[in-house]
Amino acid sequence: MNNNQLSRQARPEIAEALHLLADVSAEQIMPRFRTRLEVANKAEERFDPVTEADKEAERAIRDVLLERFPEHGIIGEEFGKHQPEAECTWAIDPIDGTRAFIQGMPTWGTLIALTENGRPVCGMMNQPFTGERYWSDGAKSYYRDPAGLVTQIECRSITVAEAEMSTTSPDLFETEPEIRAFTALKQQVRQCRYGTDCYAYTLLAAGHVDVVLETGLEIYDIAALIPIIENAGGKVTDWQGQFPSEGGQILACGDPSLHDRFVSILNSAMAHPSET
Repeated sequence: MNNNQLSRQARPEIAEALHLLADVSAEQIMPRFRTRLEVANKAEERFDPVTEADKEAERAIRDVLLERFPEHGIIGEEFGKHQPEAECTWAIDPIDGTRAFIQGMPTWGTLIALTENGRPVCGMMNQPFTGERYWSDGAKSYYRDPAGLVTQIECRSITVAEAEMSTTSPDLFETEPEIRAFTALKQQVRQCRYGTDCYAYTLLAAGHVDVVLETGLEIYDIAALIPIIENAGGKVTDWQGQFPSEGGQILACGDPSLHDRFVSILNSAMAHPSET
């Protein structure tokens, strides 16, 4: 578990760093939110947007990390890898949910994770527009509301039939097996909501959402969210139930006792078209 990897002495320093990184990135992002930004497309065959806010926020985070933790590695969405072989590496997604960001929607966030030997041990999701923060210091998970009140958060236990599910978009699931898997799981839960990006994972950690299913993620899309969910009592794996060391297909469950059942539903649907 994450607690054994991060020493108790290191947690206050890392927690302080997470909040500083959230602050400096917000200083770059907020003046640009809901303005007429130029949007570039990073991909040739699909829309993968990037804005000045993404780039400047990641630059600000990197500047702080290079000064405070020069021996650490960095993996960022916009500027790639720096010392990725380091034992301690930071994974950065300056704006997770850039599509929402460019449309003026508040369901994006800044994701910052510290990993040790490839395992995320601390994470931050900052939403500066709403004034909300979700983070884990390696031992517990917390929420700071818009008024500044900090509370510890926990996932909830629920039956499958009562479960609230979320995914950013059904368009994430492009192959026939993935479409079958998503449809099969959606049919088991009470309802599924879309358009939430990283926000859904933090709502799961706080006990409002019960299942998040996504695919095609990079490690910086999920690394910060893993310790937030795990230290709130939940579970995050790939669709085969293994640790998602590279991102990819992601299943997050608020109630670990339901995890194996969700994995079974997904894999049965992918393997057997007739069962959907």
